[in-house]
Amino acid sequence: MHGRVHLSALTEDPATLEALSPLRDESGRLWQVRWVGHQIAELGDPDKGPLQSREDAARCVNLKLYALRTQFPQADEDEFYHADLIGMEAFSPSGEALGTVVTVHDYGAGVSLEIVQGRQSCVVPFTRACVPHIDMSQSRLEIMLPAEIEVEGDLSDDAEVVVRQ
Repeated sequence: MHGRVHLSALTEDPATLEALSPLRDESGRLWQVRWVGHQIAELGDPDKGPLQSREDAARCVNLKLYALRTQFPQADEDEFYHADLIGMEAFSPSGEALGTVVTVHDYGAGVSLEIVQGRQSCVVPFTRACVPHIDMSQSRLEIMLPAEIEVEGDLSDDAEVVVRQ
């Protein structure tokens, strides 16, 4: 029996991993993914074929696989890939430099951006209220940094949102 693995896809649709194959690990080695069940994949070398044994699969524990950014489809308007946000420069509405986006957190309750400048960092919700303007061509974000944010309205769509500081 081939070595099959439990694979967690960090994509909206897990089938995307198969479509983007081959994927790369951190050392640059190529891996082919073929789904055989819910979160169960046949993983292997594109030239040599799938893993052959349980031992081969065990060596893949905690293996991280990546797709090249150029393989991703174009994002829709007002949609962003996390990878595109990392490295963007953050500015206040008055133009004051606030730092660089170093991490995009998504724990399921909403996306937030971690912005670092020197030894200081802050985390802001990735909403229109806190990130009202994004300039992808200039790799810049406008960030509202109130001391406290109280949001009224539905943040999941284009509904009217009221922000009090």
